[in-house]
Order: sequence, then structure tokens, then C-alpha cells
Amino acid sequence: MPREPCPEPVPGPEPSRFSVEEQEALRRGAWESIRHGLEQGRAPKVLPAEYPPPLRRWGAAFVTLELGGSLRGCVGSLEPRRPLVVDVARNAFAAAFQDSRFPRLSPAELPNLELHISVLTPLVALEVESRQELLQGLRPGVDGLVLEDPPYRATFLPQVWDSLEEPEEFVEELLLKAELPRDHWSPTLRFHRYTVEEL
Repeated sequence: MPREPCPEPVPGPEPSRFSVEEQEALRRGAWESIRHGLEQGRAPKVLPAEYPPPLRRWGAAFVTLELGGSLRGCVGSLEPRRPLVVDVARNAFAAAFQDSRFPRLSPAELPNLELHISVLTPLVALEVESRQELLQGLRPGVDGLVLEDPPYRATFLPQVWDSLEEPEEFVEELLLKAELPRDHWSPTLRFHRYTVEEL
């Protein structure tokens, strides 16, 4: 995300918002949702009351599935709409069976499947008036970015910086993902940033 003036320092890792037990409960819920989908063909009913209070609070998360180092599904929420544990479980099911880019997950794939949960912080509006101002304000490796120019909308998680290291490339590819030209700019174009905690 050419940088002038000097970029802001990248903050160090922050303490987890969740205990080890809470992280394990979220991951267990995600895996159970996928296994239930394979066995029953539908998402399980998740009862938030059975989980610790931090997981009952509304939250937004993405669930990413990988197989052999390649993407196998990714579905998530940008804003809190339901208890976090429900959001994670439903997005895990959707990543496995409803991501239109991939066929439904098969039982044979389960043993080698990798699952990653990214819990989002609240979206923060980026008040920028030019593309250059946007590029200078982005924090590579830290920021997730939401791009919106109705009816078009797309996001990249911070993990995408691993393959798109330059701000210019990051923004261009996000525009293409939103089905907009890579050099698109308009008065109605809006950006929000967020960070994630990976579990």
C-alpha cells in the first residue's frame, strides 16, 4: 500500500481478546459446523448460551479454508450481525459448502483441510480525497480494507498483503475484485479499514 512521507510504524502484536479456552471453543464450533454439514447437509443450530460470555457478544469474522496450501473457501462478515460464535460457525459452513467459487466440500477433503478464523475489529472510515492519500495512509500487513462505490463492494483481509505487498497493487486488485477498473476513482468511492485477530 510508493510511500512518502515515512510510513507510520507497524504496531506490535496486541494481547488476544480471547482466552485459550475461548479460542479453542470458536475453532471447535467451526469444525463441528463443517462436520455437521458433511453428515446432515445443513448448518447446525448453535446455542450461544452454551459458550463463554465473550463469544456470545455480537462480532464479525471471516473463516478461510485451505487445502494443500491453496484457498478452498472463504466467507465472512464485515460487521457484527449476530453472536460471534454463531457468526464463526455459520461462516465455516458457508466457506465449506456455499462459496460459489468452489464445489461443496467432500468428506475425502476433510482430513487435510486447514481452517483459519479472522475476528475483525470495527470498521474505521478512511477520510481520503485522492488515491495518493489513500496509498500513503494504508499500513501494509496490518490493514484490511473495504472498498465501496455502490452498488460495488469488496474487501481484502490483512493476510492478502502476503501476496500483494505494494499499496498500489493491493488497491488495484481490490478494485478489480469489486468489478471496477483498476484506475477507478469517483466522489462516491469510500474506504474503511479494520484489523483482525487470527485464531
